[in-house]
Amino acid sequence: MSTVTTTAPAAGRMPRQIPYIIGNEACERFSFYGMRNILVPFLVSSVLLGYLPEAEREGMAKDVFHSFVIGVYFFPLLGGWLSDRFFGKYDTILWFSLIYCAGHACLALFEDNRAGFYTGLFLIALGSGGIKPLVVSFVGDQFDKTNKDKAKVVFDAFYWTINFGSFFASLLAPRLLRELGPAVAFGVPGALMFLATLIFWMGRGRYVRVPPTHGRDPDTFGNVARTALTASAPGRGRPGWWVAMLGAALFALILLAWTAQAVVRATGGEAPWWPESFDFVKSACVALLLLIVFGGIGIWMQLDRARGRHSDAAVDSARAVLRILIVFGLITPFWSLFDQKASTWVLQGNAMRVPHEAWWWPSWLVTEPAQMQALNPLLVMLIIPFNNLVLYPVLRRMGFAVTALQRMGWGIAFAGLAWVVAGLIQLQIDSGASTSLAWQTLPYLLLTFGEVLVSATALEFAYSQATLAMKGVIMALWYLSVTFGNLWVLLTNAAVRNEAVMRQIAQTGLSENAFLMFFFAAFALLCAAAFAAYARRYPMQDHYRSA
Repeated sequence: MSTVTTTAPAAGRMPRQIPYIIGNEACERFSFYGMRNILVPFLVSSVLLGYLPEAEREGMAKDVFHSFVIGVYFFPLLGGWLSDRFFGKYDTILWFSLIYCAGHACLALFEDNRAGFYTGLFLIALGSGGIKPLVVSFVGDQFDKTNKDKAKVVFDAFYWTINFGSFFASLLAPRLLRELGPAVAFGVPGALMFLATLIFWMGRGRYVRVPPTHGRDPDTFGNVARTALTASAPGRGRPGWWVAMLGAALFALILLAWTAQAVVRATGGEAPWWPESFDFVKSACVALLLLIVFGGIGIWMQLDRARGRHSDAAVDSARAVLRILIVFGLITPFWSLFDQKASTWVLQGNAMRVPHEAWWWPSWLVTEPAQMQALNPLLVMLIIPFNNLVLYPVLRRMGFAVTALQRMGWGIAFAGLAWVVAGLIQLQIDSGASTSLAWQTLPYLLLTFGEVLVSATALEFAYSQATLAMKGVIMALWYLSVTFGNLWVLLTNAAVRNEAVMRQIAQTGLSENAFLMFFFAAFALLCAAAFAAYARRYPMQDHYRSA
């Protein structure tokens, strides 16, 4: 097992190519959040959902939104695989960026065509997801052990830049949608994505490019896992193999069951063996979750059998991946809360009063409830320097050295508290009282503080915890945690559409919205406690590349 470096590295300079990556990220994030933050308001009022009764449009808009987010964070698997096996990070980022641009063009051109608009969402999910794990690790590739002390500054700046783009997108996109229509509101983010691609291409001669393995590296996570599962040990059987095969069988069974019911229902028949609310996205995500869980347990049970055929460092790194998988699994509730700020909180804001009569309210800037999302990136840009320059130094002087895992655990807890406050606001709305939109500032503050503790910290944590051969799988698993976080939202929303569940909620005296807000809060707080318990035993690694 690798040990943490205890001596200070030689001071190296900041890589000169970093501004190209940061500039690319700022424009790309504007393009992504510009379309994402108006997606739910657009769908609720668009002809795309005109076939549904008005009471069902909000629920369907939320389902479309979270299905889109699931795709965005699923396709890092594809991008990481193509980069590692064939093209390398630079070329993969460039080609997926062009697909990304095509998706934006579809949204702008097909605002009233369901097939064309959803094709655009698919292309954006593919392009954005394909580059997502690569840009972060591409930043890490520009550093070595001589200047890794600069990496934390750049990772924080990288995350600050993401929110710089998101801030302006959150303010401008809702106004563009209202004043100029969806073609312009979706077209402007498309132009920014083209600019992002151009900026990235302009730095092509300066980047450090780690070559792809082309599948020849014998010590990748997949190769070590395969050896561990297939190796036999005299008199010990292969229990891990059978556990992994159970996961594979469940994966195949779920997909076959969904396919069978889709064929039967397409011909007008009934398929009682499969819930109608379990569409392809939910079914595929649940199947993938079971495959990862059972596969991970099986590999862990037999991992030491890979020693001898693989180096001890490779086997230890594979075990580190499995440990990180647990960390990421415990983070998934955070994402189920965080991503609903663009769906559930926007819909809650639509039921609130914009306080234009208040002297302190910026009526010249904020006129739509959806614009409250701009608070999130604005607060991130303030909280990151506050934490680094004030909070963390003060805590260190007081004798508290807060680790990366401790920060992430506290972040999950703060997200839970944010949803407690959102639930209390919902109770006020449900009572019939006129409720000012300004009250959403408090849950946004708590949620954003939690986001900085979780997400900004995890960018560096995820990159540092595995060897070069396994950085790709680590980043893909990190983004899959967002996929599964949004899966919990889809499954919960599907569950409350059941009449028996609705009766149980009614007996609590809470509205459906309030009940779900308190449910998600409890979900996050419970996982924060579990995360804290696991973090105490987690062995930290240091796997920056040598100079």
